[in-house]
Amino acid sequence: MTDSRSAFIRGMSLLEMMVAIAVLGIALSSLYSAASGATRNVRADERYAYAVELGRSLLADHSPAPSSGLDVSGITEGGFKWSVIARPAQTGRSGLKPGALQEIEVVVSWADGLKDRRIRLDSVVEGTFGEGSR
Repeated sequence: MTDSRSAFIRGMSLLEMMVAIAVLGIALSSLYSAASGATRNVRADERYAYAVELGRSLLADHSPAPSSGLDVSGITEGGFKWSVIARPAQTGRSGLKPGALQEIEVVVSWADGLKDRRIRLDSVVEGTFGEGSR
């Protein structure tokens, strides 16, 4: 009886090895899944930050806007679609000329996997009159 006990104590059985390998496989697949999810989130955040900066840049580039309004659009090399629309703002009884203030809307959209994402920036800018209009 002493010989069989010492053989049992010295090593692991085949079943124990299979269970250990299965547990290791599950742990590694969980780690891989978490790492790929984090990478996906970082990529999505980078694209969102780029879209916001593109929108802010377009807003600055088209301020002031022509008093007659503006409607331009385009696509960047990275696949970001953008549009800038300016319309004369309602000034009411302020005494301002029509078109002196422009409501401006900047929209940037992009594909994020199977989802379409977009941001929209709205503001009011000065309208330009005369030859300086774009």
